Amino acid sequence: MKLSRLLIAAAAFALFGAPAAFAQGLEIKFGHVGAPGSLFEASAQEFAKRANAKLGTQAKVVVYGASQLGDDREMMRKLLLGTQDISLPSTVMTSIVDEFGIFEMPYLVKDREHMKRIEKEIVWPKLSPLAEKKGYKILAVWENGFRHITNNKHPIVTPDDLKGIKLRTPQGKWRVKMFQAYGANPTAMAFSEVFTALQTGTMDGQENPFVQIYSAKFQEVQKYISLTGHVYTPAYPTMGLKKFESLPADVRKVLENEAKATQAFVYQQAAKLDGELLGKIKAAGVKVNEANKDAFVKASAAIYKEFGDAVKGASDLIAAANKLR
Repeated sequence: MKLSRLLIAAAAFALFGAPAAFAQGLEIKFGHVGAPGSLFEASAQEFAKRANAKLGTQAKVVVYGASQLGDDREMMRKLLLGTQDISLPSTVMTSIVDEFGIFEMPYLVKDREHMKRIEKEIVWPKLSPLAEKKGYKILAVWENGFRHITNNKHPIVTPDDLKGIKLRTPQGKWRVKMFQAYGANPTAMAFSEVFTALQTGTMDGQENPFVQIYSAKFQEVQKYISLTGHVYTPAYPTMGLKKFESLPADVRKVLENEAKATQAFVYQQAAKLDGELLGKIKAAGVKVNEANKDAFVKASAAIYKEFGDAVKGASDLIAAANKLR
C-alpha cells in the first residue's frame, strides 16, 4: 500500500511538477560591477529585455549589478565553473589573454567608429579565438568607455603631475605599468572598493569613464577631474564556453544575436552620457581641466615598447589597429 502511494506521488510529480518547473525556465545569471545608473547596468538591462522577449519560457536573463556576484576576477572564475552564466569584463580580460592588452595602450582607439573597425578586423578573427582557448565565449563587444583621471591633490595636465599620486587602477597589469611609467603610484583594486578608498584617503585618485565616475558617486569624494581620455576600454558580454555549448542551440542563437544587436544601444547611450555627465560632475563641485594629451602620448612610448616586447604578435596587432584609423 505504501509503495502504491509512492508510485502515485511519483507519477503526479512527473505529470504536474515537471511541466511547472519547465514553464519557469532556466535562469541565466548576468553579473557585472556597474552601479545603478552606469552604462554597464543600462547595457545589461537592455540586453536582458531583448533576449527575454525572444526566449519566452525557455529561459530568462536576470541581471545582478553592483558586484553582487563578486568582482571581475571572481565572476570570470565563476564563468569557468559554470556557477554564473554571463559577465561583462573589460580591463580584466588582459589578465586572461595577454593580447587583449592592446586595449590598454594609450590613445590607440580614436573613436567608436574606429573601434567598430577594430572589432571586425581584430577582435573577432584574432582575439575571440584566443579567449575560447582559455574557456570563454565572447558574445559581443560593448563599451566601458574613454577614461579620465580624478584625484584629490591637484589638476593633472602632464604625466609629471602624477608623480606620487596614489592611483587606483582596474585589475589589469598593463594599466598598472602605464601609470608607473607616467610616475604615479598605481594599485589594482576591485571597483566595489574604490569609493571607500577615495573617501578614506587610501587612494588619492582613480581613472574611469564619466559614467562610471558619476554612477559610483566619485564626484562626492574627489576634487579634480582631468580630461586625459588616455584609454578607451571595450567591454565584452562573456560566457564560459562549456556552459554556452551546453545550452540548446536556439537559446545560444538568441543570446549571441541579441548581445550583438544591443551594441548600437550601448554606443548611443554612451555618447549621450558623455555629453551629459561631465556637466553634472562639474556641478557637484569637481574642478575640470584639460590635459596635455601630446605630453601623455610622448610619455606612452615606453609602455608600447614593453607590450610589444612581452606579448608575441602585439606589435602586429597595434600596427593593424593603427591602419584602421
